[in-house]
Amino acid sequence: MVRHAEPGTVEWIESGGGPLIAVPETVLPFWAGADGDETASDYDRACEIDGAVGLLPVGDSAALVLGDDPAATAYLPDHGVFVRWCAADSEEDVLARVPDALAGAEWGAEVRWKVPGPVVLFDAAWPGRETERTEHLKVTLAPGAYAVRAAHVRPGPETWLVLVGLRPLPH
Repeated sequence: MVRHAEPGTVEWIESGGGPLIAVPETVLPFWAGADGDETASDYDRACEIDGAVGLLPVGDSAALVLGDDPAATAYLPDHGVFVRWCAADSEEDVLARVPDALAGAEWGAEVRWKVPGPVVLFDAAWPGRETERTEHLKVTLAPGAYAVRAAHVRPGPETWLVLVGLRPLPH
């Protein structure tokens, strides 16, 4: 886990170059990552996601793939958004620009993601059973359906972000 500011402020997760994935805790054992005897591993399937977000079946649930860019990613629960740091001078700059970025975001199409509860964000190459051995971030989400959408934003001349918003849907 990468920390750029004071411990406990914001935790950033990075990948080895491929997509990050948010897998519901209840189905973590079913995510094989780059392992497996199949023609296409789970990691291969995640790499095939075209765009900033996509869903893949995992067990009796679905995982959210954060594709497009292997950027350092944090979850800001107060905003209900994953922030993907593509370019910025500092973490302070990224975090200070999030409110303006959210206000000016031109969001892409929404996907509907149903989760049974907390999810774990990690490098899609890792098997779900081994997330404790690698960088990962537990994201506490209430069980239910969420509208997920992404936006590429440039809230400052040297600041580029991808925002992935999660909006709870009514039951």
